[in-house]
Amino acid sequence: MSALDGQVAIVTGSTSGIGEAVARHVAEAGAHVVVNSSSSVEAGRALADELPTDSIYVQADISDEEQDLALVSAAVERFGRLDILVNNAGWTTRVAHDDLDALTNDILRRTIEVNVFGTWWLTRAAMPHLRESPAGSVVNITSIAGLRPIGSSTAYGMSKAALNHLTLDLAKHCGPVRVNAVAPGLVMTPWTEDWPDMHEQVAAAVPTGRSATPDDCAQAVMSCLTNTYMTGSIVVVDGGMTLIG
Repeated sequence: MSALDGQVAIVTGSTSGIGEAVARHVAEAGAHVVVNSSSSVEAGRALADELPTDSIYVQADISDEEQDLALVSAAVERFGRLDILVNNAGWTTRVAHDDLDALTNDILRRTIEVNVFGTWWLTRAAMPHLRESPAGSVVNITSIAGLRPIGSSTAYGMSKAALNHLTLDLAKHCGPVRVNAVAPGLVMTPWTEDWPDMHEQVAAAVPTGRSATPDDCAQAVMSCLTNTYMTGSIVVVDGGMTLIG
């Protein structure tokens, strides 16, 4: 038997990057996957069809509470259970940290709506079903920007710091459902591929000499899912960036 045989996992933002890598790893471990995105419908359907387990695609924008409820309902209606929630979907845009005026209200609002409100609403909707599972588990994809004053913007760091704290709070109060976080440094994804300056800076600075890959992050997620005594942990996957200065 594989580690996650028969379990059902929602992986948000899973048509590319970290989310896609997580979806593939979870399916290879035997779980049925609910692939999700807000807009990449064709890619989502193709990935669900390609996974080695019976999986589906559900379009939903997690910053909309009603769509969060519908996403959970679709998973439970199709598979009759929900065991895993990986909150990967997020949003950011680059804004210099020292340019306070450039961080507009619209940017701040959108960042918080997706990264914080969306994760909260979806987790709250999923929790009753996760509590019914003998292996209920949540993994939040956060960032070292929530641990250090770095990252794509101040708003992004604020949102990820909130998710790191939410992880600890839920782990303490929602047991036996386990709640952990994976906090990557800069990851080479379609979102960041046009940030060559940042990738060059990371490669020159970190002990491992490169940015993270989606697979690096997915392996950490799998550790959170398969270690059944692990909860309340924020697993840093940053090549040593937080060791510097």
